[in-house]
Amino acid sequence: VQFVESGGGLVQPGGSLRLSCAVSGTIFNINAMGWYRQAPGKQRELVAGITNGDSTNYANSVKGRFTISRADAKNTVYLQMISLKPEDTAVYYCFVEQTNRMTYWGRGTQVTVSS
Repeated sequence: VQFVESGGGLVQPGGSLRLSCAVSGTIFNINAMGWYRQAPGKQRELVAGITNGDSTNYANSVKGRFTISRADAKNTVYLQMISLKPEDTAVYYCFVEQTNRMTYWGRGTQVTVSS
């Protein structure tokens, strides 16, 4: 399974970024896709997920600011992030979960929010 993650970078507080993650390879029966993040010295946390039925869930800290969406045909998931805060600084990891609960992870993309 291969991941192509893009869209991370350095942005000022209040700015926006859009992360993309395209998954290819031998993968079956996708149950959910989404993003986790890990800041230095902290545990990895779920940011947002979207199921095969298009149900979404978000971390409380990003509700109203982040929007997850996907393009089924391309096994691609997006994360639109607005009103970014310094505490959003982290490495963002794309994941895909199969219906058998096997989960695959991307290598991560750095998001830095700083003036």
